Amino acid sequence: MTARLHWTGVRMRTLRVTTDPDDSTLRAVTLPAAWEDDAAQALAQLTPGVGPVRLSSEAARWIDTIDTCPPLPGSPSGMPSPGRSLSCLLLMRQLAPNAALWQRQPDGTPGFVIRLSSFVQEDGFAPEHYIACLKLACDSLRRLHAATRIERTGELPLFDLPPDPAHEPAGILLLTDLDACLAAMGLDYDSNDGRNAARALAATATAIARAGTDLPIPAIPASPLPDMRDLTLSALTALDGQKLCPLETGFSSPGPSDALLGVEACGLAPVFSPLREDGHLRASTTARLAHRGLTPESALAMALSGEFPLSPPRPEAHMLMHRALEGLVDFLPEVPEPEMANMLARLERGVRRPLPMRQTGFTQRTAVGGHSLFMRTSEFEDGTLGELSLVPTRESPMARGLMECLGQAVSIGLQFGAPLEAFVERFAYTRFGPAGTVEGDPKAAYASSMLDYAFRTLSDAYLGEHMPDAPRIEPDADDPAPMLPFDQSSGEPPRGRRLRLVS
Repeated sequence: MTARLHWTGVRMRTLRVTTDPDDSTLRAVTLPAAWEDDAAQALAQLTPGVGPVRLSSEAARWIDTIDTCPPLPGSPSGMPSPGRSLSCLLLMRQLAPNAALWQRQPDGTPGFVIRLSSFVQEDGFAPEHYIACLKLACDSLRRLHAATRIERTGELPLFDLPPDPAHEPAGILLLTDLDACLAAMGLDYDSNDGRNAARALAATATAIARAGTDLPIPAIPASPLPDMRDLTLSALTALDGQKLCPLETGFSSPGPSDALLGVEACGLAPVFSPLREDGHLRASTTARLAHRGLTPESALAMALSGEFPLSPPRPEAHMLMHRALEGLVDFLPEVPEPEMANMLARLERGVRRPLPMRQTGFTQRTAVGGHSLFMRTSEFEDGTLGELSLVPTRESPMARGLMECLGQAVSIGLQFGAPLEAFVERFAYTRFGPAGTVEGDPKAAYASSMLDYAFRTLSDAYLGEHMPDAPRIEPDADDPAPMLPFDQSSGEPPRGRRLRLVS
């Protein structure tokens, strides 16, 4: 394979990884020494089989496939083959193929994943390199589409192909690592400048992908990126007049291609945590601190003194970025629900909200089915629930300990940002003993369990939603007697069936 020679001189290392946690079989993966361990696992996921994997050999398979495709009609003569350029972009982790192209799936949509943060240099974003990468990816996908079009599922040579392939998508271009790109440029994700820069990046990708086609080309909006609009217009002018098939554009979803590129956050998602899994600062965190004139040591000193050197993005920032990019690309990943986004943001940041020194709340003493229950709540400064204590005084030590531990677990969840609605939905109307009439609380007359009463009371006190009592389960006096193993409807014992004492 010719493309394998492009990796000559690159220092490699070999790891043994597994892609299935239930399978202890290890697989040898060879990749550049500067790449992380997660890239080795992603490479093993992209390459089917159980044998050893070498990045140079596996990449040469799809690179040689594109390199052997003839140039498109109307291309400039003497244009070099894209193989060496694709190898360099993969080595610099600026571009990687998706699973369909890597595995050469005939029924899949081939495409490339482009890492936006890799185009940020010391003097800022490099639009000329970004546009050159987009043009190379578009040309490679169109070459591959023209050469393998008849091999697609449902388009075998036995059937007549459409005469005009101008409206057939040749592939897809997916952008990723947007938040790290904005951080390297000194832009906040949750800001107008950050959203305008993202719009310019997305519009440029879509304009290059639709150049020379019949599809409308989006306008490049004004942004903090210098020369982006002028360079894009120059590239569109060079491609004007050609008859090309379009390409789809979008932002990536989590997958092995993103892990192969070493992105911090897939697609357009923000990075909520400033730390990596190993406890070190993320590259985006270091970049934002540097643009603010702070070192990690000075940022730590500010954090210890109670100041926040970096303001984390709001949970609504993801939705605002999603709305800003609508209409500029063909595909956008789904945005999590706002309630889940708020909870996930708090949990991912690992910030536990402390309770005030002097706490407000209420204490309720009731009896459920004749069994006493003490419930005590503590509130944050804004009046929301922050702590719960449940003590059944006259129960067994095991039941009392479990109830107290449950109250502590709910309190920890509330202090880390879990919504009270989720606890109420889970524990209200649960059925187990003791259950019965509620004494000591005029707002409840019956409870199917102590937890049912406790969380319905919390819903009434902190959510403003009164939940009715659960229906009573009482035996019906008109129910027929259960069936017996022998017929005693006459009231007389059956003949021939007497009890005998056996010694």
